[in-house]
Amino acid sequence: MAAFAEVTAPEPAAQGAGSRAFRLRDGLTSWAGLIPFFVFLGLFLVVPTVSVFVKAFGDVEGSSAPAMTEAMRGLFPHYFRESLTLSLYSALIGGVIGTLLALVVVRMQRPRWLRNLVTAFSGVAANMGGIVLAFAFIAALGTQGLATKALKTVGLELPNQFITTFWGLVVVYCFFQIPLMFLVMLPAIDGLKPAWREAVANLGGTSLTYWWRVGIPVLTPAALGGMLLLFANSFAAYATAFALSTGSAELVSVQIRFYLQGDNITGQANIGYALAAWMILIMLATIGIYLLVRRRAERWSR
Repeated sequence: MAAFAEVTAPEPAAQGAGSRAFRLRDGLTSWAGLIPFFVFLGLFLVVPTVSVFVKAFGDVEGSSAPAMTEAMRGLFPHYFRESLTLSLYSALIGGVIGTLLALVVVRMQRPRWLRNLVTAFSGVAANMGGIVLAFAFIAALGTQGLATKALKTVGLELPNQFITTFWGLVVVYCFFQIPLMFLVMLPAIDGLKPAWREAVANLGGTSLTYWWRVGIPVLTPAALGGMLLLFANSFAAYATAFALSTGSAELVSVQIRFYLQGDNITGQANIGYALAAWMILIMLATIGIYLLVRRRAERWSR
């Protein structure tokens, strides 16, 4: 019996090891479906980003400073200011109008199909940009555009080449900024509980009191997060501005193209990578703040 006990004693340990191996194999199996995603992420996001930063710290012909430093000298700060200003104005205007549109659509009971129509259009318009959008606005608000001529008939005349000016770009960007803000704010406004309004009314408050004390504080984190998302969306836009201005827009995203395609002085390509690296850093900071604000906004939806 003693000998038998000595032989069978290790069985629980062996079972435990087998159980651990089974759990490990089960865990690896459950993660196997994500392998293509991580491969795609690594090849098309991580590797290009690392490559950009490596070249951004490279040398520039005729300068002893690295490209990251040269990208903050001369006219380059002006390009960043133009891009940041355009992003700020389009985010503010698109954010306010998009929020008001979401409020109207949520409060509207009839016709019920109108909400579905606005939501479907916003889903398409929020992702519409580039060459197609640029040509559409050139046909509408260009020098010989249909809307331009229609405005002339009522005595309103747009400035010359309005579509390529700063405010012209803001108008074009608002085409996709407003629908995007509408889609961001729609769930947040839907999350306003009717019981909160009833509680304010029972305590003698008015509709103004409800919005000042409850509605605006609850929606503010979502609205700020949405505007940060619009800011990042506008800051990264390239094709629309390039097509509208035929490459003359003083935006950093447009200027990068000239350096990477070799249209400027030879030996300056690393400046293009440095500009892209600074854009990535600004985008990461913006998205980081956006995620923090969204986390606070999601507390009200639990």
